[in-house]
Amino acid sequence: MADMAFSGPEPDLQDLLAARPQLQMHAQDGLCLEGVPLNAIADKYGTPVWVYGAGTMRARFAALRDAFAAERVPMHIHYAVKANDHLAILNLFREQGAGADVVSIGEFLRTTKAGIAAKNIVYSGVGKSEAELEAALAAGIGQINAESAEEVEMISAIAARLGVVANIALRMNPDVDAGTHAKITTGLAENKFGIAAEDIPALYARAASLPGVRVVGIAMHIGSQILSTEPYRLAYEKAAEMVRALRAAGQSVEVMDIGGGLGIGYQDEPGLNPAAFAAMVRQVTSGLDVRLMMEPGRYLTGPAGILLASVILRKQAGKRFLVLDAAMNELMRPAMYEAWHGILPVDASAFHASPSPADVVGPICESADIFAKDRALPDLRPGARMALLDAGAYGAVMSSAYNARPRPAAVLVDQGGFELITKRQEIPALWDGEIVPGA
Repeated sequence: MADMAFSGPEPDLQDLLAARPQLQMHAQDGLCLEGVPLNAIADKYGTPVWVYGAGTMRARFAALRDAFAAERVPMHIHYAVKANDHLAILNLFREQGAGADVVSIGEFLRTTKAGIAAKNIVYSGVGKSEAELEAALAAGIGQINAESAEEVEMISAIAARLGVVANIALRMNPDVDAGTHAKITTGLAENKFGIAAEDIPALYARAASLPGVRVVGIAMHIGSQILSTEPYRLAYEKAAEMVRALRAAGQSVEVMDIGGGLGIGYQDEPGLNPAAFAAMVRQVTSGLDVRLMMEPGRYLTGPAGILLASVILRKQAGKRFLVLDAAMNELMRPAMYEAWHGILPVDASAFHASPSPADVVGPICESADIFAKDRALPDLRPGARMALLDAGAYGAVMSSAYNARPRPAAVLVDQGGFELITKRQEIPALWDGEIVPGA
C-alpha cells in the first residue's frame, strides 16, 4: 500500500505539469520552478541537487491561514520541523508568522537558531529524554505534548527542580484509522503514540495536581498524508467530547491541538482542500472556546521541493532502465513507503517526445533503490536531466551518506532568482570525526 489514498491511472507528463502551477515548461529554457530554469541551477551546482521554491511555500502557508480566517476560526499554525528542517525554510515560515513543532532537542535548537522564539515552539514526540526536556524547559518552551503518564511525571520532576512551570497538553490516541500507509499512521490504539482516551481523565487530574506542571489541554495527531476530512472529523469529535467531559469533571481546558498530516497530491489528484478542512474544524469546535493549534509540515513544503538528477546511463536488460545520479540515500520515500513521485524530463524536447515504459533507478547497491517502475518516459540519453517532484518534505531530512555518497547541494528559488543554501558535501568530509585507534 502506497502512502497515499489515490488509485487512479498514472498521469502522463502533461497532466503532472498541469497539476503544479509552480512548474512551467518553456520551449527554450525547459522545466522551470517559479519561472527559474532548472537547467541553470544544474549548470551551476551540478546534480543531484535539491531545489526549493520559496514562493510556493509562502503561498501554501497563506492558503491555509486564509482558509481559517474565512471561517473566522483563530488558528495558531506551528510548522512541523521534521518535514524539512533547513534553516532557510524555518526562517521563511518565521517571517510568515508561524511557530514550530519539534520532536527532538536538535530540532528545537535549529528552530531557535532560525529565530523562532521558544515560547512559540511545541515539543512533540513519544521519547523525549530527561536531558532534552531539561534543555527545552530551561529555554522557555511554549508547550510540551506529553504522550504517557511516565512522561508527565518526568516533566513535573524536571520543572520543579528547575523552578519553572511546564505547559503541557496530553496527547490523546483517538483510535481512528487515517487510511494511510501503516508506517505513517499514528492514531490507532496499536500505535506507540499518545494516551488511550479512557486513561485521559484520570491522568489529566493527576497532572493538574503535580508541581511544576500546568496542564493546558488536549493534543492529537492521527497520521500523515491524509487526503480526506473524515478521519479528522472523527478524531476531533472525540477530542471535543473529551474537552467537555474534562470540564464537567472540574478541569480547566484551554487548548485543543489538532496536529497535522494534511495530504498533498503526488500524482495529479488534489490534495486535502484547506477550505474544506477549515470548515470542518469550525463545525466540530464551534462553541468549544479553546485555543486551537495545528502542526502542518508536508502540506507546506512537499510541493515546493524538487530533487534534480541526471541520467548516468541507459540499460536494456529485458526492460528499459534509466540509472540516475540520485539514489535512495537522497530520497528514501519510495523505498520506505512505496511512495509515488512524479518525474519530469527537464528539456522541453524530451517532454514532448513519445514515451515508453522504463524503471527509474539509482546506483545504490540495493534492490530497493528504485524511484519508479514501468513509468512512461521518453528516451533519455546519459546527461539528460530529470526532476523528481514533490520532494520538499521528508526528502533531505531523511537522507544519508550510504555507499559513501556525499550529500547534495540545496538551492532556494525566490522572486525569479536562486541562491545556494547548502553546499555540496566534499568527499573527505564523509570521514571527518572518525578515529582509527593507533593511527
